Amino acid sequence: MGNRGMEDLIPLVNKLQDAFSSIDQSCNLDLPQIAVVGGQSAGKSSVLENFVGRDFLPRGSGIVTRRPLVLQLISANAEWAEFLHCKGKKFTDFDEVRQEIEAETDRVTGANRGISPVPINLRVYSPHVLNLTLIDLPGITKVPVGDQPVDIEQQIRDMIMQFITRESCLVLAVTPANTDLANSDALKLAKEVDPQGQRTIGVITKLDLMDEGTDARDILENKLLPLRRGYIGVVNRSQKDIDGKKDIKAALEAERKFFMSHASYRHMSEKMGTPRLQKILNQQLTNHIRDTLPAFRSKLQSQLLALDKEAEEYRGYRPDDPSRKTKQLLQMVQQFSVDFEKRIEGSGDQVDTVELSGGAKINRIFHERFPFELVKMECDDKEMRREISYAIKNIHGIRTGLFTPDMAFEAIVKKQVVKLKEPCVKCVDMVIQELINTVRQCSNKLECFPRLREETERIVTSHIRDRESRAKDQVLLLIDVQLSYINTNHEDFIGFANAQQRSSQASKSQSTTVNQVIRKGWLTINNISIIKGGAKEYWFILTAESLSWFKDDEEKEKKYMLPLDNLKVRDVEKSFMSSKHIFSIFNTESRNVYKDNRTLELACDSQEDVDSWKSSLLRAGVYPERTTMVESESSTTSENFSMDPQLERKVETIRNLVDSYMAIVNKCIRDLMPKTIMHLMINNVKDFINAELLAQLYSAGDQSALMDESQEQGQRRDEVLRTHHALKEALAIIGDISTSTITTPLPPPVDSSWVGGSGGRRSPPPSPTASRRMSSGQRPAPRGAPPPPNRPGPLGPFNNAESPQAPSRPNRAPPSIPSRRPPPSPTRQAPP
Repeated sequence: MGNRGMEDLIPLVNKLQDAFSSIDQSCNLDLPQIAVVGGQSAGKSSVLENFVGRDFLPRGSGIVTRRPLVLQLISANAEWAEFLHCKGKKFTDFDEVRQEIEAETDRVTGANRGISPVPINLRVYSPHVLNLTLIDLPGITKVPVGDQPVDIEQQIRDMIMQFITRESCLVLAVTPANTDLANSDALKLAKEVDPQGQRTIGVITKLDLMDEGTDARDILENKLLPLRRGYIGVVNRSQKDIDGKKDIKAALEAERKFFMSHASYRHMSEKMGTPRLQKILNQQLTNHIRDTLPAFRSKLQSQLLALDKEAEEYRGYRPDDPSRKTKQLLQMVQQFSVDFEKRIEGSGDQVDTVELSGGAKINRIFHERFPFELVKMECDDKEMRREISYAIKNIHGIRTGLFTPDMAFEAIVKKQVVKLKEPCVKCVDMVIQELINTVRQCSNKLECFPRLREETERIVTSHIRDRESRAKDQVLLLIDVQLSYINTNHEDFIGFANAQQRSSQASKSQSTTVNQVIRKGWLTINNISIIKGGAKEYWFILTAESLSWFKDDEEKEKKYMLPLDNLKVRDVEKSFMSSKHIFSIFNTESRNVYKDNRTLELACDSQEDVDSWKSSLLRAGVYPERTTMVESESSTTSENFSMDPQLERKVETIRNLVDSYMAIVNKCIRDLMPKTIMHLMINNVKDFINAELLAQLYSAGDQSALMDESQEQGQRRDEVLRTHHALKEALAIIGDISTSTITTPLPPPVDSSWVGGSGGRRSPPPSPTASRRMSSGQRPAPRGAPPPPNRPGPLGPFNNAESPQAPSRPNRAPPSIPSRRPPPSPTRQAPP
């Protein structure tokens, strides 16, 4: 390969790649692309080949490159090439690569000079290259030939702009020395995308083909038509050299001799030629690498800081040390106990912001779900009256009773108390399930030791199940205690004499709390038709008398107010496509609830929110629907049932008595249930974990086996230590790169307004070639200063502009010393 400058960069980049690959990360240097832009037969492909160091691009006259060639250089141990359209096929002969490029170009564009913007993707693997992308673009043309479209110039321009507009693309603006530089299309395009000239390098080709007596010295010295990065002259192989299989190494040597021997260029020969172009490009690559190092360093340092604590714990770690296993077992059990208590009592290290869990969920079960389940057991008013009337009649039997029998009251009360067993047992089940979930959550920190985690969950869950039966027995005992004696002498019981009076007082006290707000929150009305906008979210306010909703939580624009009279709640099955949980409110008298809707469907984000709203509606007197067959039958019977006035007074009295007594029972049960469960279940489980879990683990079997770490944990420990060490090494390598390389400063700006001149700008100077054809005596003096004594000044408005990087010009040889190069051989042709 001919690119020695690139080979100097390879060890530097390889160090970075090794540093990142050791920690399984990619070193995304994003090295710049290099695009070669110029007219037809300007020598673009030759410049590209010299940079790569291989002869593999098609040759010929006219437009040869008719599709963009995106060439990806990839560093590898061997050398071969691959095409994207020939996956799996390796090309080791680069003559075959050229033939495949020609064949693929003809396949898409045809054989009659057509063009296509579809790129050819070629990958070249070699130990002598960096991971770069080089782009060979079609030459800019003015006149269509063959199958080329009429707008061929615009198509090629758009194709070129597609690549060079990227900020990471270096533009090599190639112009032949035997054409007018001021009219260079390549420089005009580069000026459009890079007005500051930070990524544009001028390349002058075909210096050896200039007419006798002419040279491009003023341009190469960046005095005439200056660019910020200046110009670099190169001498490519001629078609005769290519046909004669002259290799690139010999061509580079011939190029060096040309610049050393030419009178106009020998003083700047060190700044000319393909090696110089390669050096400039490699300086740019080095600058880019150094610019990316601070971000890499910051990234690695943050990763190292995150691993410091964990790596310190693992350093010197010995998995088979018995003392370590004993100590760690004690620590794990203690940590499990602390975590369990924190989740139950609150103030955990990691607060769940997604859903309720642990003690918070148990609290909701006690004070929302359990009261809700109790109310669901209450009888409907009509059903209650029917049962009371049947009880009174059955107690009197064949006789007609004159007084209200207290046995009817006792029978109805006991029937209602028995119904409380189901919600009480259900409450215990819900608490047990949450305790088991809490145990599993706390055991997540034991996942490093699978046997220990499994055994801990088994022991604690078994204890919870053991306490379950005792808790349920105690809860059922509470109900049996209530059944054993009906205490009509309770201070809150209204008694027979005051039943009717106390009932009216209760209704009055209820009327004083009509405007009390029970709950506020967002709900979605789900059954609004699509024509009217579909489901919408509103701000709801529930009081003891009504359910109102507003446009938003500012409560300024009320949308509707729904009275709660004769309303009930029913569950709605969640639809397949909906993520919402839905319940509905309906009128028991089959009236419309909301506008033309018989039901009002309300949606929440979770089932817990649904249960919470149901509990709030219960407090407001909106009860859940009862849909059992027995109930439907009883309701049908009750509709046809009639009572005489005397029986109706008896039923009303007992109804008030039952309500009064059941309120006392419910209040007692709602108070005792949480206390019973806390004592027999939750506090007992906490004490068991604190006092007996460790002993149970020791008696379960081999303690050493319990502390065998999982395979994943061993891999995790090794990975942390390896990554921590590799991060330190990577940071050290980056530090070495920072100190062993230097940033090449960008040259200061120059006046490049001559490029792409338009209205208001000065007109471009004449072609340097044309000026060189003039005799020495015919050259006009430069503006503002006399020409040097031994050589007339160059023609053009920028002849006095001194580039900061241009060397001082020595006096040229006297006319008697021949300084012209012999004319080229007639057989020599210009390279493309």
